[in-house]
Amino acid sequence: MKSITLTMPLDMHLHLRDGEMLETVAPLTSYSFSGALVMPNLVPPVTTLDSVIEYKKRIKHAIGRDDFEPYMTLFYQNYTRPFLESVQDEITAIKLYPSGVTTNSEGGVSSFDIESMRETLEAMADLGIVLSVHGETNGFVMDREAEFMSVYEMLASNFPKLKIVMEHITTANAVEMLDRYENLYATITVHHLIITLDDVAGGMLRPHLFCKPIAKRPEDRAALLKIALEAHPKVMFGSDSAPHPKHTKESCGCGAGVFTAPIALQLLCEVFDAHDKLDNLQAFISDNAQQIYGICAEYKEVVLVKQDFVVPEMYGSVVPMRAGETLKWSIERVD
Repeated sequence: MKSITLTMPLDMHLHLRDGEMLETVAPLTSYSFSGALVMPNLVPPVTTLDSVIEYKKRIKHAIGRDDFEPYMTLFYQNYTRPFLESVQDEITAIKLYPSGVTTNSEGGVSSFDIESMRETLEAMADLGIVLSVHGETNGFVMDREAEFMSVYEMLASNFPKLKIVMEHITTANAVEMLDRYENLYATITVHHLIITLDDVAGGMLRPHLFCKPIAKRPEDRAALLKIALEAHPKVMFGSDSAPHPKHTKESCGCGAGVFTAPIALQLLCEVFDAHDKLDNLQAFISDNAQQIYGICAEYKEVVLVKQDFVVPEMYGSVVPMRAGETLKWSIERVD
């Protein structure tokens, strides 16, 4: 039987929602991860010091354990330097959403005017606050990420001291962009290492695989797999696990998001094992993120074994990816 011990696993892109959904999903991540970068696109979004502090309190209450750290974020606005100085100890990143491109992003950036953003971005660079970006335009759905590459170039070249994370990249274009600028980094989800658009809509529509950015072509998945399996030092795991209740995912106009939080490590073991790259999983799941973000994660060991695990049909009101299917890896214990 194969086994692997992962130390201090980190999920650097996670949606925990709020209220009853938070109570359901937060413990599923905190069980097997040491920490996660928590997205701020609530309703209303997290934009103030008080809202960051209060949201973190609600997360801690839902988790009920001390071996997990929620790394908090603010929803991007043009903040002043004094405000950022007041909040810097409470946040790890600021998340930029282009307006209307994904769930609860209506208050996002509608125009990338560098001069209007300069005070905020220069202050972030000076204070060591990472800019995390949902990189899509409002163009044709398959081209949205590729079209956004010019915005990344503009941001990276105008603010070379600012760490910029291209979130949940899905294209070969984004992979190529990584090494063009020293200050560009990326997160990669596990579902984008597994599925293509054909899995989502090639036959019967599978709403539980619908996400934004949408899964792309086989050649895009191959590019993602290559850098993830090599644990390229500028990439790290971010699940973008985004729960929606079953009745809303299986309805007309379903929300975007794939729920992978409780099975992320098992799925990653499957992927890396299938390509004989298990030795690189530790860097992808933790080491790179700690280096990129300059964080020291809560100590935790997660032992996984190559043993069948049947994915539950539901976690609370949420249907996970691979519901009812058998995975090849299981979590044996968490220490």
